[in-house]
Amino acid sequence: MNSGKEIADIRTDYSKKSLTETDVDPNPIQQFTTWWREAIDSKFDEVNAMTLATVNENGVPRARTVLLKGYDEQGFIFFTNYDSQKGKHIAGNQNVCLLFFWKELERQVIITGKAEKISAEESVAYFNSRPEGSKLGAWASAQSAVVAGAAFLKETFNFYRERFKHGEIPKPPHWGGYRVIPTTVEFWQGRPSRMHDRIQYSVQNDKSWKIERLAP
Repeated sequence: MNSGKEIADIRTDYSKKSLTETDVDPNPIQQFTTWWREAIDSKFDEVNAMTLATVNENGVPRARTVLLKGYDEQGFIFFTNYDSQKGKHIAGNQNVCLLFFWKELERQVIITGKAEKISAEESVAYFNSRPEGSKLGAWASAQSAVVAGAAFLKETFNFYRERFKHGEIPKPPHWGGYRVIPTTVEFWQGRPSRMHDRIQYSVQNDKSWKIERLAP
């Protein structure tokens, strides 16, 4: 078992890049695109992995990793089972937070906003692009529900594989996408001596973006 001192001694002094108010684009989506392209060019694994935090009806938070599947000026898109724990949380409270951590670039992007379901047409289009196994998994898994065991999941998967073996696999009614519409977007760049650069965009009433520096 590691001692508290050993854990406390783990640290990295970040020094690769800096970020200033004059460096960033006036639009956070464009700034995200700049960082996104650099992350893609860096060729590290799971560049689209992001932590999604939600809260339940009692205000208790929960976080998990999901995958970004698209973004535009309106927001950031991911897909899931609407009946999952996160889906139920969002149904009761649309306020969520997304976190990208790109350690290879010593960067984080933190997005807060409201999650809204995308159109059925958008969800169907993406579902139809998925591999067959992923399509069957969307039918077979009652995500977040307690199950009897791995054998039960395998049997359920095989049931749907047999059911759809002679035709197209349709999108389940309980599965689809959410778009997180941002109200704040923070770009965090690691710096030496823990004096990190933090530039935050906040949406204003006229839909413009206010840019501020936050203390590290």
